[in-house]
Amino acid sequence: MRRLISQTGAWLPKGWGDLGRQIGLVVVVDLAYETVRGLADGQHSVAFAHGQQVIDAERATNTFFEPSMQSFFLPANWLIDFANQIYMNSQFAVVLGFFLWVYFFRNESFYFVRNMFMVSMGLALIGYTLYPTAPPRLFSEYGFADTINDFSSVNHDSALAKLFINPYAAVPSMHCAFAMMIGVSGFRLSRRRLTKAFWAFWPLLIAWVVIVTGNHYWIDVVLGWMVAGASALIAQRLLARARPEAWSWRVRSPQEAEA
Repeated sequence: MRRLISQTGAWLPKGWGDLGRQIGLVVVVDLAYETVRGLADGQHSVAFAHGQQVIDAERATNTFFEPSMQSFFLPANWLIDFANQIYMNSQFAVVLGFFLWVYFFRNESFYFVRNMFMVSMGLALIGYTLYPTAPPRLFSEYGFADTINDFSSVNHDSALAKLFINPYAAVPSMHCAFAMMIGVSGFRLSRRRLTKAFWAFWPLLIAWVVIVTGNHYWIDVVLGWMVAGASALIAQRLLARARPEAWSWRVRSPQEAEA
């Protein structure tokens, strides 16, 4: 058994110790993020007032298209089921899978990606705390449907879900922030055209998903993308300069990978 563990550790990019530290760090940060996000949900009336402000701003600029877009896709049950599944899994399964892929196969870039995600979580918590906002799905009077509750067996408004899911965390959309960070990183790290095309399309797919499921306004999408951009800049301009040998963005060429 010891020999097997030792041989496996030699295969890991930086050994068992580093893998354990990264898993522990990611788990602790994510638990802290989800807990604070679930508790800092603001006041019900304030969140709905902010949601109404977003709707009013979109109506004033003639960009309040979300109800029409959602109603267009609702008759296609299979498509709504697909959107629901993507929405419920993109923040965990896809992000975790991407992290594992980067760690094991593009390790030189992992620490930059890790820092970028952690910064984005901190920025998001500021937004959730200062501007709690009710999502579109709670404004049924405008024609919105809650597709997660209405078309799946998951109730994300249950007491258990609310412990870790802030029902008023619409601004910014972290689904879109994570998707943009994954999409850009995946595009830059991939070496095949097909995978590059997939990661380039991923942020657009998630933007469609969060709107068609009634969980975000288009403004949330844009703000999520802005959080992703700000997080990348902070990771590059501040954190990477503090430890350039470990936290800078680096991409090995195919020739280096084969060496």
